[in-house]
Amino acid sequence: MTTSSEAQVIVIGAGLSGLTAASELQRRGFSVIVLEASSRVGGRAYSVDTRLGSHIDLGGQWIGRGHHRLADLVTKAGGTPYKTYTRGLPVIIYKNRTVPIYSPSALLAIAYLVFIELASRIYIPQSWLTLTIDKFIEGWVPLEVTRRLLLLVIAITSTAELENSSLYAFARAARVNGGLLAMTGTEGGAQDSLTVEAMGNVTSMLAQELSQRILTDSPATSVSQSSAGKTVVTTASGRQFHASKVIVAVPPPMLKSISFSPPMPAERKALQENTRMGVVYKALAIYEKPFWRDGLGGEFLVLDDPSFGVFDTTPPGAGGPGHLCFLVASTPARQLDALDAKARQELLLSRLSPFLGRRVMEPADWHEKAWHQDEHCGGGYMAFALAGTREGLLPMPRKSVGNVHWAGTETAEEHPGYLEGAIQAGDRAAHEVAQAIGSASGPDN
Repeated sequence: MTTSSEAQVIVIGAGLSGLTAASELQRRGFSVIVLEASSRVGGRAYSVDTRLGSHIDLGGQWIGRGHHRLADLVTKAGGTPYKTYTRGLPVIIYKNRTVPIYSPSALLAIAYLVFIELASRIYIPQSWLTLTIDKFIEGWVPLEVTRRLLLLVIAITSTAELENSSLYAFARAARVNGGLLAMTGTEGGAQDSLTVEAMGNVTSMLAQELSQRILTDSPATSVSQSSAGKTVVTTASGRQFHASKVIVAVPPPMLKSISFSPPMPAERKALQENTRMGVVYKALAIYEKPFWRDGLGGEFLVLDDPSFGVFDTTPPGAGGPGHLCFLVASTPARQLDALDAKARQELLLSRLSPFLGRRVMEPADWHEKAWHQDEHCGGGYMAFALAGTREGLLPMPRKSVGNVHWAGTETAEEHPGYLEGAIQAGDRAAHEVAQAIGSASGPDN
């Protein structure tokens, strides 16, 4: 832990974007201090070990197609990438029965997704800016199974609260991320690969590179810029840090706890007020072996309330262990909040037992994380614009304000909302600051 209160650059937030920015600046010879509100680094990347010795991600986990920065970091950290196991198409479940992927209800859902995909590529109607996703589905989609399938796919793809988020914002997210096929795809898509060592291996490597320059349990409460070109960041403990530049690597909705002097411009305030963090619950069930591969496989879309998706994230190797990853997003994630941990586990696993047998009810280990209940992250995967507003459309504004620069996956020009976007935004912010300072001529801390 650093005892210094002065550096050339202060980075607020030790998620992947903030760590990337700080690491890159330090590599270029600039002195940095990283302030993190929580007791750990990583932000929305959070890894734990299982009882069977495997490593899992309760936060961001996938290396998608085109995520070359993330792939490079995984390799640099000594990681072992592997392909997400898939048989090509998920099994759709509703009322304890499978829904054929080529049924009229499923084909109609695919047709609507293609419609949104085409709009995202050609022209997104302005009327969609005020049309919430849930109202679009309620008003335009005639079949119940189709409605449920669309709600689930959009929810676990974006984690946006569908009653508050516009169809325009979702289509815009698809546009800047290469389309819905890429966002929802496993092989060749955004869920293409994982790493055996989990993403904590990457964030730990970056944190180790920064050595004693990271202060955890140090939430920033104010950022004051002076006419002399200096900036003072104050934490909740009252400690003050002085720098020439500040990089804020915190999603816009979570900046309400930080006061800025002079105040931020109106458009920055509007960005904070008109965005919300995504709502998502994630769990992983760990088994001695991936026994489901002898049957239907481990990729499911469960349409009963609360709806959720299941992925087979088992690492390579003969004999196990087997990993099933559960994603519950938007309103269904909030429906789980009223249950205790055991009840949540039993509810989710019981939806699979008619198809995978009683063995699925008895995992060797179980881990869960409700990101919307996380005090410091506020939610995941990303922040989303409220319906009727433009400020939070992806990518979110990143123009510096005086000595304050912006990082975070939401500001990424490539793959915003993903781990890859977090890295790109951190690199870009570091480059901006390095150019602005000009040379590492300040105090050598």
